Amino acid sequence: MPHLLCRPVLTPGASVHDITPARAPWTYVGFEVVDLGPGEVLRRTGQGRELCLVMVAGEAAARVDGQGFGTIGGRSGPFCGKPASLYVPPARTVELTAVTPCEVAVCSAPATGRLPPRLIRPGEVGEETRGQGSNTRHVRNILPDTSPHAEALLVVEVITPGGNWSSYPPHKHDRENLPHESRLEETYYHRLNPSQGYAVQRVYTDDRSLDEVMVVQDRDVVLVPEGYHPVGAAYGYDLWYLNVMAGPERIWRFHNDPDHAWLLAQPTA
Repeated sequence: MPHLLCRPVLTPGASVHDITPARAPWTYVGFEVVDLGPGEVLRRTGQGRELCLVMVAGEAAARVDGQGFGTIGGRSGPFCGKPASLYVPPARTVELTAVTPCEVAVCSAPATGRLPPRLIRPGEVGEETRGQGSNTRHVRNILPDTSPHAEALLVVEVITPGGNWSSYPPHKHDRENLPHESRLEETYYHRLNPSQGYAVQRVYTDDRSLDEVMVVQDRDVVLVPEGYHPVGAAYGYDLWYLNVMAGPERIWRFHNDPDHAWLLAQPTA
């Protein structure tokens, strides 16, 4: 099993992250992060793969096979409001031309191409708060499994206040056992505020054949090919992460760790 913690590459001209099924321990999920300066162009074509480009920060002019989608994005960073995203089907070429400095996440998964390109505006992104007390986190649903606008991709971003836990109580989704559990690979792209902070993420299976605890820093990616995957944000440092999931079926059904499922029965404050 390859190590699950991926550190960013901050060399000018290189992708900050470039995770593909050929490089990761799985089959479906692709994930890339690109920084652009004003006037720089990001051009991608998904060969047999659909794309969802999430504007983590900045503004860019967007085109798909020459069709203009206007200037998208605008938030100064991931903690500052909801994102704009662009869905692009396979075999279509997307171009983003940066108007301001940009951070762009490119999510991908296998698809047939039956859906059209689509701009997902910030106002279309649903928000919800999950958990209670120090388990409270705030979810922004970009492409949840209830959305009909993707074939395989599930994309969501989460803000966890400093000192809180997220993806908790621990859950997993690594077995095809519907309607109880679905098999989904997952990436976590982490940002911290202030950026010198840190978080902790554990990935483990029932038999502990996989059991890694990672200290996560700003711009790290954690791969979750299987197992439970809780996250804790250090006090004083808010944590944002972007989740990308894909698997044999586009449905999110998870199984809680039986050792910790009792926490769900705690009374609401």
